[in-house]
Amino acid sequence: MKACHFVAVIEKDENGYCAFCPELQGCYTSGETYEEARANLADAIRLHIEDRILS
Repeated sequence: MKACHFVAVIEKDENGYCAFCPELQGCYTSGETYEEARANLADAIRLHIEDRILS
């Protein structure tokens, strides 16, 4: 599988951290910690791309 790189935006909010990938519309997540939000976004990006490939 080819490696791809995407921009990740992670911001602190009142509930923890929100994270999104501006290059993939609708690809966003959150986490209680920065590390959790980052890991969740990696999963969200993978699932988003898999969904596009299979659609």
